Amino acid sequence: MTTVFIISAPSGSGKTTLVSRLLASLPGLMFSVSYTTRQPRGDEVDGHSYRFVSREDFEAMMARNEFLEWAEVFGNYYGTHRGILEEAQAQGRDLVLDIDVQGARQLKRQIPEAVSVFILAPSRQILEQRLRARGEDREDVIERRLRDAAEEIRQYGVYDYVLINRDLDESDATLSAIVRAERVRRTRIEEQIRPILDTFRA
Repeated sequence: MTTVFIISAPSGSGKTTLVSRLLASLPGLMFSVSYTTRQPRGDEVDGHSYRFVSREDFEAMMARNEFLEWAEVFGNYYGTHRGILEEAQAQGRDLVLDIDVQGARQLKRQIPEAVSVFILAPSRQILEQRLRARGEDREDVIERRLRDAAEEIRQYGVYDYVLINRDLDESDATLSAIVRAERVRRTRIEEQIRPILDTFRA
């Protein structure tokens, strides 16, 4: 049975690095590549970082109800296609989604049993340092991201876990532990217990 893991964080909190480490360290995970209408940044590759589509194509997919969740952020659409969940289920893998707070709320309504993790930097100052170190955004965009971060952090209560990313290695270990524990908790009882009970009937 596929478990869906929702990972959210304000921009600059270290989410992308932590998710990459998680996927590299634990087997049986599939990353959900989101669709977006924004332009690629830096060395982003279509189909790996995101699936880049036109606004018209995205809206056509919305009209056909092809998304599990979608949101408009900074004037661009982002969405999770239903097909990725079907693919994970067919392969018997768990699904990892990197989505924002809006998307997480929508997905929880669609899949209430999904496990949600919110990642945040330990302070505004550290978040600002990380955003500036990336060198990707203009000054007005950085200020907007910081304002949005405050609002996103206030939504932490809707998540199952909150991870404060003070130290990358420690946060990596914690995120991995969350996934491992949830896998044990979510494993169907009959798959684990019935074979043991059968030995008592012999």
